[in-house]
Parts: sequence; structure tokens; C-alpha cells
Amino acid sequence: MLDVRGLEVLYGDFQVLWGVDMEVRKGEVICLLGPNGAGKSSILNAITGLVPRNTGSVSFADHDLDGVPTHQIIRLGLSQVLERRRLFPTLTVRQNLILGSFTKEAKIHREENLAWVIELFPFLGQRTSEAAGVLSGGQQQMVAIARGLMARPRLLMIDEPFLGLSPMAIDEIMAVLKKINEQGVSVLFTEQNVQLALSLSHRGYLLESGRMVLHGSGQEILENDLVKKVYLGIH
Repeated sequence: MLDVRGLEVLYGDFQVLWGVDMEVRKGEVICLLGPNGAGKSSILNAITGLVPRNTGSVSFADHDLDGVPTHQIIRLGLSQVLERRRLFPTLTVRQNLILGSFTKEAKIHREENLAWVIELFPFLGQRTSEAAGVLSGGQQQMVAIARGLMARPRLLMIDEPFLGLSPMAIDEIMAVLKKINEQGVSVLFTEQNVQLALSLSHRGYLLESGRMVLHGSGQEILENDLVKKVYLGIH
């Protein structure tokens, strides 16, 4: 479904990604692991064209994304939820959600998609007329994910979905991600907590200082000596 090969990204003269290879297959939940500053967000942003790729190729659903603008990538069925939610705080929850359905197909099915995301996040049904800025951090994250789902993507990419959230909010979002995956949506998300991420994922990739250093199933990653020592504190 998503195939990334030899991806390199520079910000000015500063290189942040070196030769990154990764893939997401249809029906998978994939976590992109690594410490803060490893380059996880840069990978997602390079996939959707929010930052330019210096070298490398990205394809989605057999479409080469080289030179394809971000809004066209969304029309292909790839949706991205940015880090720290990026909601419009003075707009209502409903208005924020509607902004996620700007493609022609999503507009046609807007009310149907609204009903779907409210089913996924029931609290939205009581808060649609409230300003998004008055919601808790966890609720705002759920609105951001729901907005990404309004385009009915085949692949949903989420940058740090659990950052700064309460355990209860994390459990709610994990349950929703499992549910949408069961309904046919593939998921790629970034996370620093290795055990939390792998508990949700089919496979994982570990990024360090802009280079992919490890990939595999959850068990393969958890049994790796580097992961045990650096990320789990097991010596």
C-alpha cells in the first residue's frame, strides 16, 4: 500500500533523514518508533509532501507521489493527523470535522462520515456545537483523529497520537484505532513509548538520528538487545 525507499530529507544544509526504507501493507497497524528528534515527523511530512524530499521515492496504492501536491495525495486515500492536533480553537467541533471532508467524494458522504466518527467517538454527539478550544487535550486529539477520518482514508497517519494524554484517553484512542483497523483502515503512527506502541501494532520500525536501525514484529523488536538496554532499561 505505502512504499518508501531511500528517503532523505534536508532542512537547509542540515540533513535529518538518511536512506529511510519502510512499508505499510493493506490492513496493517504500523508504529514508527524513536526518541524525540529522531526524524519520525519528517518521514510523515515527506510522505504527504509537507516537506520536500531530497532523494528517494514514495508510492501509495501504486501511485508514485513524486511531485503530487498534498491535496491530491489525500484524494488518493492517504490522510495525516499532525502532531499536537492543529485544531481551529474558535471553530466548533462540527466545523473542525467538516474541514476534513473537502475532497469531492468526502463532500458527497459528509453526513454519513459525520455519523461514523460520532459512532467512533460518542462524546462528539454532545459537543459538536462547542468551540474546539474548550475541550480537554484528550478530546481535542480525538477530534483531530475524527477530522482525519472524515476523508474516509485507506491509510491514516497520526503523529504522536498519545502525546501528553491521560491513561484513560490513551485507552480510548487505542480502542478506536483498533476498531477502524478492523473496518479496513490501515494505520501508521509515531510514538516514543516502545511497549505502548507495539501493543497496538502488527509491526514496528525504529528510527535513530534519522536512520532506520531496526524493523520487525513486536516480539522481534522487544527481544532486540539495543531496545532492551536503551528503551526498556533491561541490562
